[in-house]
Amino acid sequence: MPPAERPGRVLALVSVAVFMASLDLFIVNVAMPELARDFAGSSLAELSWVLNAYAIVFAALLIPAGRIADRIGRRRAFSGGIALFTLASALCGLAPSVELLVAARVVQAVGAAFLMPTSLALLLPAFAPEKRPVAIGVWAAVGGVAAAAGPPLGGLLTELSWRLVFLVNVPVGIVAVLLAGRVLREARDPSAQRPDLLGTALLVAGVALLSLGLVQAPEWGWGDSRTVAALAVAALALAGFAAHCARSASPVIEPSLLRVRSFALANLSVLLFMTAFAATLLANVLFLTDVWGWSVLHAGVALTPGPLFAAATAVPGGRLAVRYGQRTIAALGCALFAVSAAWAAWRMEAEPVYWSVLLPAWCVGGVGVGFTLAPLSSAAAASLPPARFATGTAVFTTSRQLGAVLGVAILVALLGDPAAGGDPLGAFQEGWWFIAAAAAAAAVVASAIGPVRLAAAPAAPASAPAPAA
Repeated sequence: MPPAERPGRVLALVSVAVFMASLDLFIVNVAMPELARDFAGSSLAELSWVLNAYAIVFAALLIPAGRIADRIGRRRAFSGGIALFTLASALCGLAPSVELLVAARVVQAVGAAFLMPTSLALLLPAFAPEKRPVAIGVWAAVGGVAAAAGPPLGGLLTELSWRLVFLVNVPVGIVAVLLAGRVLREARDPSAQRPDLLGTALLVAGVALLSLGLVQAPEWGWGDSRTVAALAVAALALAGFAAHCARSASPVIEPSLLRVRSFALANLSVLLFMTAFAATLLANVLFLTDVWGWSVLHAGVALTPGPLFAAATAVPGGRLAVRYGQRTIAALGCALFAVSAAWAAWRMEAEPVYWSVLLPAWCVGGVGVGFTLAPLSSAAAASLPPARFATGTAVFTTSRQLGAVLGVAILVALLGDPAAGGDPLGAFQEGWWFIAAAAAAAAVVASAIGPVRLAAAPAAPASAPAPAA
């Protein structure tokens, strides 16, 4: 039976890949205290590059990877991405220094960049158009649950060794590579545009320098020449990137995609939401370990209800979006997340108030995650033409990861160095108010998304070889 007639197996396999790539964006958060102890002398700003190096490279390469996948074959690109991701995970687990760990994370991000756009591009043709919103909801929910599950799973693994945070990917990745050839149908688009290397370089430089300026500003000083130079060159690089995309024949981000209202606003909303989400995950872990003095395992277990609520509401959120509209449910999810952050900023204390403050906030935030990511993913992808599934998915996922980069960078700038003394509770309160503002802005943007028209079913690619048995 051809793989396209077994949508459940296709969904299961690509969901595993999405889970792995998304998990590694956030599972490292809970390992940060152990990394600081293992690599003595490294500051929070230096260690934050273990998170942001991955997210920046991942975000910048998603669209070029989607185009390469369209040209060489999506199943081939998917399998190669899993293999590279698995190898890099092993290198991360063996890294003897922060510098080598960051380098291995960059390689890991290259592999992940091929997984995300190809996963949805391989998934959508396996489902009829009317069933795609639910399939997209499951796909998005897996990524959201993986991100939210990072702290509790990371806490359990880090209790044994932080290296297991990376090594756990190896056996899963090997099994996924072996199954890809049996489950997935090959598809390609020989007419797909070539990757935009100049645009990719400008995007990497702009986001990396913006993150550098934000992260190092508390240590260097906001008026220091290094901070000013990093932010100024970042602005020039991002402006150059926008200008290049407007006039290039094969830009990283196609202006025509951004003229689709639902697609453009869903991208902006998810960027703002992920800014809040990524900052929340790191803030909660650091607050529990640095302010309340809890162990990594204790913190991970305490944060477990959040992912459980996200998992429980993700699929219902996708179904509610089909009934009431993506913008309604996504705006509700963003608003719930904003309320959870505002509650934490208002009521959190230096002494543990887990049951009365943190737990309710984290559970409401989990519902917000479940109600947000699936509808926004559906709004972004469902109205795209079949030939743009991979590229459009890459643009949307790029927006998610850029939001994660900004969230971590801005939070680190607000917190400064927790070990330097001062008022840690006040710094975290500022962080939570920032998170609430970002999520509220995401809700406003999501509410402006118009009706979403489902694209027609894609025809079977004429160039695709016979599926594997």
